[in-house]
Amino acid sequence: AQNTEFFSKKSDCSLFLFGSHSKKRPNNLIIGRMYDYHILDMIELGIEKFVALKDIKNSKCPEGTKPMLIFAGDAFDIDEAHRRLKSLLIDFFRGPVVPSIRLAGLEHVLHFTAVDEKIYMRSYKVLLKKSGCKIPRIELEDMGPSLDLMIRRTHLASDDLYKLSLKQPKALKPKKKKNVSHDVFGTKYGRIHMQKQDLDKLQTRKMKGLKKRTSEKKTEDGENPKKLKLE
Repeated sequence: AQNTEFFSKKSDCSLFLFGSHSKKRPNNLIIGRMYDYHILDMIELGIEKFVALKDIKNSKCPEGTKPMLIFAGDAFDIDEAHRRLKSLLIDFFRGPVVPSIRLAGLEHVLHFTAVDEKIYMRSYKVLLKKSGCKIPRIELEDMGPSLDLMIRRTHLASDDLYKLSLKQPKALKPKKKKNVSHDVFGTKYGRIHMQKQDLDKLQTRKMKGLKKRTSEKKTEDGENPKKLKLE
């Protein structure tokens, strides 16, 4: 643990993955993360079945593609170890944070299924097929690697330390603007507060075309307007 914390601080790295093999724990995989250069939590996984990327002869997605993560199974929401493992895998595979992404860039899917105390990891390439409309038909093609895993030992942080690690500095939190809201489509709305206006004293732009004629003024004063003789 001390060596892990030393190398984490030296390389400024918050995540680590360590593989080992022994007679007591064959095909062992340890995944973990740090908080303030100290081990926050780590989970030991046993690899029961492995298929390499090169063993599946299909087309691959480009290196560095941001993956879509899918988690299936009630254990990821019920069991604490599985919930922490889900959080660990999201931190490990989510990639860089981007403001937007184009449809053609959604090429990679990582699927994790928890069933019968095992976790099945599968990697798929997204194929966009013609569907006869604007929305394409989606197909998933296995491209590897794939792993069948089982949870062995766990070292989980206490609830207080885990909540502390999730706390964000005030400088990183977006400042809330008063009387500003957004709808589901992203449209920005603002509310302003004004005093009640007297519309009778409202100054408008004077235009010659809006000036009253002499006959209209006399009518408003109660006098009969001059009758025009029609020829």
